[in-house]
Amino acid sequence: MNASSKHNSNILKIISRGLLIIIGALVAAYGLEAVLIPNKVSDGGVTGLSIVGSKQFGLPLGLLIAVINIPFVWLGYKQIGKSFAFYSVLGIASLAIGTVVMHDVPTIIHGDTLLVTVVGGIIIGFGMGLALRNGGALDGIDMLAVLLSRKLPFGTSDLILFLNAFVFIVVSTVFGLQGAILSALAYFIASKVIHIVEEGLSGSKTFKIITTQPEKMVETIRDRLGRGSTYTDAYGGYSNEQYKEITCVINRLEDSKIKQIIQEIDPNAFVVVYDVAEVKGGNFRKKNIH
Repeated sequence: MNASSKHNSNILKIISRGLLIIIGALVAAYGLEAVLIPNKVSDGGVTGLSIVGSKQFGLPLGLLIAVINIPFVWLGYKQIGKSFAFYSVLGIASLAIGTVVMHDVPTIIHGDTLLVTVVGGIIIGFGMGLALRNGGALDGIDMLAVLLSRKLPFGTSDLILFLNAFVFIVVSTVFGLQGAILSALAYFIASKVIHIVEEGLSGSKTFKIITTQPEKMVETIRDRLGRGSTYTDAYGGYSNEQYKEITCVINRLEDSKIKQIIQEIDPNAFVVVYDVAEVKGGNFRKKNIH
């Protein structure tokens, strides 16, 4: 690829990421104006604080979202980087404008508190997750969570949920205890959707298998899942016997299938399973399961 083609490719990538962040912001704005706010349910983070301020002082929600997020954008610029700050400004501005433009959209759900929290949480979570996946944030709390996730052993969605616990205390002063509880429930759902959108629906898992039939296990996993495996020598701490420990990284959707294979070949195999944050390199692609 020559320099000109590479430059055009980078520009296209920047534009596509920006468009996806704008779409995420508009989706989140729709969730606020068409589901949550009309039913007296708040969002979390800076947006939640902005909703409280808008109700208390009669100021435009979009204006408060833009103003209150300024120090958090500066924090993102100084601590995380120019690119993240740029995309976050784009996302926050789109969210602020979106709440103004969609202020009078019809409310799609009335009264049913369970449906409001579920649908609202899914819509908000999808919008925020789409922005985070593409390198931006729609809320100052998101930026703080991204920064803290680099220093603490917690995921972004978990930190967002923790920080919002304090926000919902403030929300209770306007929407009451019930409104705060519903807001917290909606945001809990949103945090799970954010996690799914950030990592993708499939995700990855690592299986470590100690079995008496390692060769057959590896061959069957390869033939039926199309997945490669690696061997590691392992020794029993009590018996001092030598084993072959199999390591295999799979798509999350293949979880039940590999467990079935293990059960068929060696029901007594020792198996350890853990989630994988990211997989790069090699030939890790989705294969047909049969």
